[in-house]
Amino acid sequence: MLANKVVILAGLGGIGNGLARRFADEGARLVVGDLDENLVTRVVSDVDPSGQRVRGVRLDGADEASVAAIVGLAVRTFGRLDGLHLNFANTADAYLPGGVVELPLEVFDDVMRVNTRGFVICAKHAIPAMIDSGGGAIVFTASADAYNAASTRVSYQMSKAAELALMRHIARRYGPKGIRANAIAPGLIWHYKFDEQPMPDGVVEQARARQMIKSRFGAPDDIAALATLLLSDDGSFITAQTISVDGGVTFRP
Repeated sequence: MLANKVVILAGLGGIGNGLARRFADEGARLVVGDLDENLVTRVVSDVDPSGQRVRGVRLDGADEASVAAIVGLAVRTFGRLDGLHLNFANTADAYLPGGVVELPLEVFDDVMRVNTRGFVICAKHAIPAMIDSGGGAIVFTASADAYNAASTRVSYQMSKAAELALMRHIARRYGPKGIRANAIAPGLIWHYKFDEQPMPDGVVEQARARQMIKSRFGAPDDIAALATLLLSDDGSFITAQTISVDGGVTFRP
């Protein structure tokens, strides 16, 4: 589905590694970036041992020079840019017990710097390159937290809601120039990091109780399958949408 598409994947790790494998398997020419340079090296070696179709670079998604560099690398290496998947996130308040009253402002500022400002920076640099290439598609990894209330992690919730506003703006403003934008809102996606660092007591049980599908949790492959569609020509009439992949946790018109 992605044969000869040039795609930037910003953010590896639990979901991101699955995205990288699927995009490469679907034929994309891929540039991956993450703060963890060792992780970048491992993923590139895993998904493209030949080193011909996948390149990797350290990426700080909230730093403009770093974002400009990965966009420039994609265009210089492969001649164009067709897709961008924004998958990085700061979750500094994910397990803090308090609400907005107790929230340390330095935590709030850092989450918003990465999750909101970072996505804006990536859009600013990728959209012109995609327009120059004749159009393209942007996919955000959002979260059910963008529209579900919770008594904690207010910074994360606010940042994810802001990402959806940015996605809709891109779709409306730049759609006439061939740019599509969509978001995927995962529920609990089980990946290797949860095996390495167990979640707090009760979190897994609560997540399963909210799902309609009880037989399993989501997997990175579930996100990657939809992301592939949204980046491909098969998804060329889908834009400005937030699509939940959460086993039926959310109900939205």
